[in-house]
Amino acid sequence: MTNCTYQLELFQGYKQRKIEVNFEGGNVTSYGGVLFLRQADRILNVSPRAAEMIQDPRRKASCVHEIRDMLKQRVYGLCLGYEDLNDHDDVRRDAAIQTAVETDRDLASSPTLCRFESWADRQSAFRLNAFLVEMFIESHKYPPEEIILDFDATDDPVHGNQEGREFHGYYDRYCFLPLYVFSGHHLLCAMLRKSRIDASKHAWAVLKLLVTRLRQAWPDVQIIFRGDSGFCRHRMMDWCDRHGVGYIIGIARNKRLEAISSRIMRKAAKLQKKTGGKVKLYTEIWYGAKTWKRKRQVIVKAEHTDKGRNNRYVVTNLPGEPRQLYEEMYCARGDMKNRIKEKQLDLFADRTSCHKWWSNKFRLLLSSLAYVLMEAIRRLGLYGTELGNAQCGTIRLKLLKIGAIITRKTHRIRFLLSSHYPWKELFIQAAVQLNSS
Repeated sequence: MTNCTYQLELFQGYKQRKIEVNFEGGNVTSYGGVLFLRQADRILNVSPRAAEMIQDPRRKASCVHEIRDMLKQRVYGLCLGYEDLNDHDDVRRDAAIQTAVETDRDLASSPTLCRFESWADRQSAFRLNAFLVEMFIESHKYPPEEIILDFDATDDPVHGNQEGREFHGYYDRYCFLPLYVFSGHHLLCAMLRKSRIDASKHAWAVLKLLVTRLRQAWPDVQIIFRGDSGFCRHRMMDWCDRHGVGYIIGIARNKRLEAISSRIMRKAAKLQKKTGGKVKLYTEIWYGAKTWKRKRQVIVKAEHTDKGRNNRYVVTNLPGEPRQLYEEMYCARGDMKNRIKEKQLDLFADRTSCHKWWSNKFRLLLSSLAYVLMEAIRRLGLYGTELGNAQCGTIRLKLLKIGAIITRKTHRIRFLLSSHYPWKELFIQAAVQLNSS
């Protein structure tokens, strides 16, 4: 069939000049910054090591796409904003993504990637979660003095008949209830769970495994477990006390706690009535629930505003002043919510639409690997820049989504970026810092 060259006058011109449109631009991409993902992947060696943890049931002689290449394609696609497998029917021909995956041919199609996800099993999920911990350890040049492990659960809505879906009364919908563990911006665990469970289920086992591995790497490190009231379970606190692990955990309000702390509450109410503004007072009490083996230190925040009281309680075994422990230590766990939003909104961790349970668990881990690459770009490449604390969606918009023309020769691949790209200096600085790391 003859390829005809033609001009289309689809739009009205101006100042006696025609506007002509054709499709002869060649290899043009919207993702000229995808090379940052490739470079971060090469520095951390994520894809080759992760690919070794995934079983390959195929007959080798019939394989066209290696596991490592499909893993790269899927993870890079999530970083670039492609959440569905159907998107890859078009993305597979993008020259920039092909270059990042290090191939010149079409990448895997959506049916091939669907079969790739169906290979997931318990062993690969366990190994990939352990791999997240190893990458966290490798990210430190020197042993840290203190590590704070933030535990939190969130809802992952499902809209089909997926394996393991259950109704959750609090969220009022069918969902999964994944468990996340972060240390600062570093992701250490992402575990998909059914929703008809206690929020702390499996958290004790995860904490034990993390503490054991981290102390193998750094015997003298101080480890602190931090979570909301959903993780206030006496067995976990007993285990922490026995193994020298610090904890600071929210505790739900009850009549007994309010009775013990009633004096400071009345004081806060009187001060608020006198001043008319918001009043916050702190103290510590000793409290022991019926299931606890002993009494523990509980920090009381007595807050009173013109709308009424807003009291909070935190149980801890850490030394320090009540105000400092609550405001500087406990409240800092709120930043973990931003990390979870990044994973679910920017990197599509909640795109668990496979029918099989282990395939959905694998998708959560693919999003985790995508987060590791984006965090590496932020931590190593964007350190000290205006995007040093940017979220993944902002990094994608300003650093990865760049219009470019790609020319491929035998000994050279050229990315011709837009001449009017507004963040040229930032691009060069991030590339230099990432390469030097």
